[in-house]
Amino acid sequence: MILTIVFIVLVLCIGYASFNASKLMTIDIKETVVIKGVMDKVFDEVKYFENFLNWSPFLAKDPTQQISVTGQDGTVGAQYHWEGNKGKDLGLQEIKEIQEGRYIKMQCDILKPFKAQPIFEYTFDKVNDGILVTQDFHLESSFMDAFFMGIFGAKKEMKTTNQEGLSLLKKSVEGS
Repeated sequence: MILTIVFIVLVLCIGYASFNASKLMTIDIKETVVIKGVMDKVFDEVKYFENFLNWSPFLAKDPTQQISVTGQDGTVGAQYHWEGNKGKDLGLQEIKEIQEGRYIKMQCDILKPFKAQPIFEYTFDKVNDGILVTQDFHLESSFMDAFFMGIFGAKKEMKTTNQEGLSLLKKSVEGS
């Protein structure tokens, strides 16, 4: 009887986790912030990786990260490389597309602690109070990766990190 109950509970837990995993195979997170400033300043703060040091939520959490920029910063093909958390975090972010003053697309290639290739798209629009920056985050994952992301609450952490990044971006531009 006890084994039957344990088996039923185990099947229900796996079923619930599998259901959640199916919803996490594609993750889309959209965040916005209004920044008081001029378009060129706000746009360049995102476009140039040298400026990412001012507003990276990852660098804020791990200031000992080793970073380097390859290619011509602020152009398509430029890459921001990082290694942090005593070698446990490793990857790069590459500029894939730029529409000056309007749009930037970047793709990450995360190698550690897990493999993933999220895409960040930034759009910039003038509004009455300043510049509206919209960050669209997109990640496609395998079922197993999504299963473990569901167990560890990864989507909530991603959303929080993206919000922190935009808050730091706002602080960086408005504070200078």
